[in-house]
Amino acid sequence: MFKNALRIFAVIVIALVFGAIGMIIGALLGGNYAEQFIFNGVQGYEATGQIGFILGVSIGLISGWRFFVGRK
Repeated sequence: MFKNALRIFAVIVIALVFGAIGMIIGALLGGNYAEQFIFNGVQGYEATGQIGFILGVSIGLISGWRFFVGRK
């Protein structure tokens, strides 16, 4: 039971780390190259930062799940 809870916690931490990295990369790209991009009511680096966070968390959840939970 504890082992499963620890695996789930590790997957969540990995997803948040990937999300933070994605948000930073998205904000950097949006601030420099996509200043007119609009998403969710915000524009520029804020919009691309949100998309980067969403994509980062998704990639982090999938890769963390495959790495920790997929193992037997």
